[in-house]
Amino acid sequence: GPAGDGRVAAVAHADIADAAAAVLLDGSTAHDGRAYDLTGPEAFTLAEAAEELSRATGRSIRYVPETVEEAYASRAGYGAEAWEVVGWVTSYEAIAAGELAAVSDAVPTLTGHPAMDFATFLAEHPESYRHLLPGV
Repeated sequence: GPAGDGRVAAVAHADIADAAAAVLLDGSTAHDGRAYDLTGPEAFTLAEAAEELSRATGRSIRYVPETVEEAYASRAGYGAEAWEVVGWVTSYEAIAAGELAAVSDAVPTLTGHPAMDFATFLAEHPESYRHLLPGV
């Protein structure tokens, strides 16, 4: 995708669920009208994500940047709805522009535990990259 060297502070679904549960079960009005920017503990490039995937899979995986036009063209063959393709490509554009790089303390503040980093996510969820393993 066209993310370039931009960074993303990706958050694990489990952290989103834990934060939502903490807010919903709080019982106070402390969260009324509040919005929380839930992020992972660090922002990383897609090249760095590929390095983590390489470590997890034992294969050489690399991020190959695309132009915006190439990204739209490559995803057109996925059979996805047009709005989904726009969502994918504009997410890469947001990464490239630095719009997803900010790291917040919302997950640890709300949940009482640190946000899960990408390496830990991969270790705990090998099914997320099973399709990248040899022979699969």
